[in-house]
Formats: sequence, structure tokens, C-alpha cells
Amino acid sequence: MNNKFVYTPGPTRVRENVRLEIAKETTNPDIDVEFCEFYKNTCKKMSSILNTENDVYILSGEGILGLEAACASLTEPGDKVLVIDNGIFGRGFDDFVKMYGGEVVYFSGDYTKEIDIEELEKFLQKENDFKYATVVHCDTPTGVLNDLSKICPLLKRYNILTVVDSVAAMVGEEIRVDDWQIDIALGGSQKAISAPTGLTIVSISEDAKNSMKNRKTPIVGFYLNLTIWENYYENKWFPYTMPINEIIGLDRAIDNILEEKLENVLTRHEKIASATRKAFTEYGLKLYLESGYSNTVTAVEIPENIGALNLTKHMLEKYNTLVSTSLCDYKDKLLRIGHMGENANLELIIYVLNIIDRSLKDLGFNGNGSLVELFNKHYFNLLEIDFV
Repeated sequence: MNNKFVYTPGPTRVRENVRLEIAKETTNPDIDVEFCEFYKNTCKKMSSILNTENDVYILSGEGILGLEAACASLTEPGDKVLVIDNGIFGRGFDDFVKMYGGEVVYFSGDYTKEIDIEELEKFLQKENDFKYATVVHCDTPTGVLNDLSKICPLLKRYNILTVVDSVAAMVGEEIRVDDWQIDIALGGSQKAISAPTGLTIVSISEDAKNSMKNRKTPIVGFYLNLTIWENYYENKWFPYTMPINEIIGLDRAIDNILEEKLENVLTRHEKIASATRKAFTEYGLKLYLESGYSNTVTAVEIPENIGALNLTKHMLEKYNTLVSTSLCDYKDKLLRIGHMGENANLELIIYVLNIIDRSLKDLGFNGNGSLVELFNKHYFNLLEIDFV
């Protein structure tokens, strides 16, 4: 099971030094105050990556936990909530809003493009009485990237709180929580951070905290209640037993990012993503998106006579390589290249492009040249531009 070459848009590869940290014997996180200091310091490192002075917490649970927790903590029965929808996960926020009694209003855009800011502003001029709005930074099924630097300040002008799903973008794309006035930013350990699955990262603004505290009705449940974290450090008490091994691994993964320097990590993602898109286009395959390309995921349309599911099946059976298609209507249409985190590495992207190229040829598709050679051409052109 674990001997495959895996190249998916999360979970991503986990570096050996992270895996070794996770394997170490640990203390008891419930009663050892040193762990409380360690946890706070890990959160502080994450704050620097998010460019925020807001409180940052690490929750036990995969990224979806954070999405639901934000909606559970903010939503009261009858609250109007704006769901900004230009992707499967963008629209999917509606489930969480509805299950806590919120009234969903959609602002829907073209799924092949980023959200149109001018159209959003026209919409808000007519209707803006929302408690909060949800938006996805990078919608993983297609890789579309939304411009938070424009969306979130626009919403704040109308006193609308913002809940941002940055699970598939965080660390692979710039995020400036304070400058962009993001009230709740949510990430996951298993994507571009390249730590094991199982942790949510959340930053919470004072405005969001006040909204939670001033509810007319109590927050439903305990585990998804974000207010239970506020005084953990002063009280040296966690709401539940923390997964210490996973947090130690996350801390090491964050150190890997900080040691490389965040700006270099972002540049690495940008160059590999750009060269990947150009290579597939020149090769003769169509990118699904028309604009709004992310640096963490590229979605490529596979010819109907081959099918994305058949292609990934062939790659697995013949080359022991696991690459993912997409979701829902896209599951047999799109192949997703998850060049995020540790996956955004020259050796790994070249390997997977070679397997894709060989598999397509096996199934009767002859592209314009070699995917690897095309990638190398565009990648090293980018390096030459930087050098000049």
C-alpha cells in the first residue's frame, strides 16, 4: 500500500525530518506546561507565515473541521450568510451554514475563472446585510485562485465578516491576514505545509471573536466551538488532549518552510506551476481554467476517448503512480497536478510528468513532444529571466 509514487493535491509528501519528529517519544500534553509553551511557539511561527497579529490556534482534526467550526461558532438561526461560489468547495460552505440554521445567499461566478470583483461590488451595493461571507482561496477541484486582497477588504467595507478556506493555498500562495482584513483564515496540515493529515490551523480576528461572544443563542456543541481556545495559554489548559506527535511534526514542517524562507517557497511554487501550465498547453492538452490559475494545483482536461479515470487507473497499474482526478462532474474529465508543498520539487514534478506522458502515449494520445522536455524548457527560461 505505501510503496507507491504519490503525487496528489493533498495529502502531500512529508519530509523525512518531519516523520522522524513524529516518531519520537513524547510527554503528556495535558499536564506538562512545557508543551503549552511549545504549542504557543508553534502557533507564533504560523502567525508569521500568515502575516497576522490575530490569535492562531492548531486544532485536532483535518481541515474540514476548521470550516465547520467557523460556521458553527458564527452562525445563529436566521443569520444571512453570503456564500461566494465559483467552485465545488466554495459552494460547499452552504452545508455548514444551513446545518446551524443560517440562511444562505449565493454570489455565483464562472467556475473557470476567479471571482469578478466588479460584479461582486455591484451585488453588494444592492444586498449587503450579511453576518459573514465565506470564500475559498484556492478551490482544489479546479485549482481556481481567488484574489483575497480585493475580496476581503471589499466585504469589510460593508461590515461583513470573512471566513476564508485557504487549506489548498496556504504556504503555496501568499496570504496576508491582517493587510487583507481576513477575520477567520483556515488551513490544513496536509497540503502545502506538508505535515501529516489531521490538524487545522485557524486565525481569528477580534471582530470575529466579538461576534461569537455577543450571540443571542449559545454555540451548538463543544468541539467545534472556537471560543473555548481563547484562554488556553493563561490557564495552561487545553480543551481536549492535544495530538502532541502531530503538532511536533507540524512544528518541524513549519521550520522547514521558515529555513527555506517563505518568499523562496512561494517563488518555488510559482515557477513550477507556471512551467507546468505552459508545458501541458504546448503539449496539446487544454487547461480547465481560463484565468485565476493557482500555484498549488493545475487541472488539465483529458480527452474523452481516454478519460481521466482510465488514465489514473493505467498509471497506477502499470507505473505504480497515484495521481488524482477531480470531484463530481469533473471526476472523469480532469487530471489534477498537485504541485504544492514538498510535491513542488523539481525532481518529483519531472518524474510525474514523465509518467503522465508515457501513460497518455500508452492509451493512444501523442502529444506535441515530451512533457518533461517542455517543462524543462519553460522552467529554465524562468530561471534565466530571474538571472538577467
